Amino acid sequence: MLAKAVTDFIFLWSTIDPIGTVVIFAALTQKFSSAKRKIVARKAILYAGIVLIGSIVLGQLILGGMGIRIISLQVSGGVILFLFALKMIFGDFSGGNAETEDEHDIAVFPLAIPAIATPGAIMASILITDNSRYSLVEQSISAGMLIVVLFVTFLMMLLSERILKVIGKNGASIMIKVMGMLLAALSVELIMEAIGFERWLDPH
Repeated sequence: MLAKAVTDFIFLWSTIDPIGTVVIFAALTQKFSSAKRKIVARKAILYAGIVLIGSIVLGQLILGGMGIRIISLQVSGGVILFLFALKMIFGDFSGGNAETEDEHDIAVFPLAIPAIATPGAIMASILITDNSRYSLVEQSISAGMLIVVLFVTFLMMLLSERILKVIGKNGASIMIKVMGMLLAALSVELIMEAIGFERWLDPH
């Protein structure tokens, strides 16, 4: 249970990417008052939470209705997460060029989607709560880890200015790249597990 909780936390942390969200949030709300920042942060987390929890509750039902097996999602999800990890490692997550005029729009896009509820996070939420692999208790633990990561993300958004002053933009960039490397490793594990790579190495 503890191992799954830790793995799920790292998985969700990497795909939601609170550090990258903080950088984007700070850039988009730099001209806002403290009160407006809190409103935007609350709305963004609320909208993202609805999307991600909705993915947990309805994700597999939708996949089942479309005739898509969870193992197919695991392989495709692993590939997409790997590409997402490469973007974290080699791409630009500064969010410095994003512009908007309305805080409601900021909360929905780009903060809630795709900054917090990333495609990778949506897939991760479905995969770590697979009904055919995990018990209700294990799924509850995974959902709990999602809530924890979202709550930490919310706190970091509120403290975005202070955090960036402490770690600096270079520090934030380094942390994003490290999490990208961890996410790349996790995505490879997903693919290997789905195709039974370990059984090929040890047929007995």
